[in-house]
Amino acid sequence: MNKKWIKVTGLAFAAWYIITRPHGAADLVSNAMGGLGHAAESVSTFVSAIP
Repeated sequence: MNKKWIKVTGLAFAAWYIITRPHGAADLVSNAMGGLGHAAESVSTFVSAIP
């Protein structure tokens, strides 16, 4: 039951944030995607360096 409320609260907060600050939300998503891209690049470099 608690997990359901946490999910609902998280979704409500995300919807509120997107509605009230669309540019901020877009920047947040862009930064997150950029971070994931850098992480994938780092993992690729690591795997390539393994003899």
